[in-house]
Amino acid sequence: MTTTPYDGTTAPEADWDTAPGLLDGAMKLTLGPRDCDLAYWITSVAQGTLRDRGETGHHKDAGVPDFLRAPGPLREALVLEFGFRGLSEEIATRLLGHYVAIAPGVPEMEFYATQLLDEARHARVFRNHLVELGMPEATLLADIEAMAADYRRRVLQPVEDFTLDIVRDQGDFIGGVAVFAIVIEGVLAPAAELSERKWTPLSPATGEISRGTAIDEIRHLTVASTILKEHLERHPEARDRVLEIIRAGADMWDVVPDREFVIHREELFQQGMAEHADKVGDYEIWPGVRMLDTTADQRYDMAEHWTDEMARTRLAYMGLPPDVLGTQGTPS
Repeated sequence: MTTTPYDGTTAPEADWDTAPGLLDGAMKLTLGPRDCDLAYWITSVAQGTLRDRGETGHHKDAGVPDFLRAPGPLREALVLEFGFRGLSEEIATRLLGHYVAIAPGVPEMEFYATQLLDEARHARVFRNHLVELGMPEATLLADIEAMAADYRRRVLQPVEDFTLDIVRDQGDFIGGVAVFAIVIEGVLAPAAELSERKWTPLSPATGEISRGTAIDEIRHLTVASTILKEHLERHPEARDRVLEIIRAGADMWDVVPDREFVIHREELFQQGMAEHADKVGDYEIWPGVRMLDTTADQRYDMAEHWTDEMARTRLAYMGLPPDVLGTQGTPS
């Protein structure tokens, strides 16, 4: 039996070197479920984005610096960030099983099957990075559960319950797409962008993990936006229902106490960054602004600004009012 080897062709938005940043990609690219089917995922993602990075999320030459393995506020900030993000991605993976089950067509089914794999991979690389930081692998899951118990109960559980009600209990696929793309990932993506920018000058491995997950998130956000746009064009009577769900999701974020968890982590990062200022140097976290000159509140507020900017752009693309989300928080 002969096989044809993969020829190395990767879609530019999935290529490690040519993919845009998360914010630019999510706001400017147009991709649909037929563009990002199972064959696309196997070639451009599994054999493209993840080439040489499939196991850990980073290249073997991108290491974890010794100072991040040592006790201190910087390591604690990273453990909290990746622990919480790993748990969030695990919950997302379990939720996506319902999307696959009720997808109305094969293109949508294949796309959400690949997103399920993406989120499971994200959870795995976030968890395993904690082992690279020195957390014991044998007790890792239990340690994360204990560390994130309050966060799960107060932040993640309301989001999970909200989503399950729509996609599992009501069987509303389009409503579920709106929840995941606009309410959940639409809020989480700018925080992921901030994570990549923060850790890149400090840890090659951490920066690469964040870069790889961001490339995936571009695809998730743009394809879901296209699914919603095309559905509303075919079924304009569904517009009010979609808006109702988006508004309810925005109201949920208004009462979820995400800021206290994020700010606590950013304050730890602030202390650790000051201790390792020589490693950060003049690195700019966004154009014209040195990371060393930012505060925890400023970084949080910038991620919140990115959230609003991205939401306005994508909602306008779908023909929905850009202000439907109001002002959201920026969870981990």
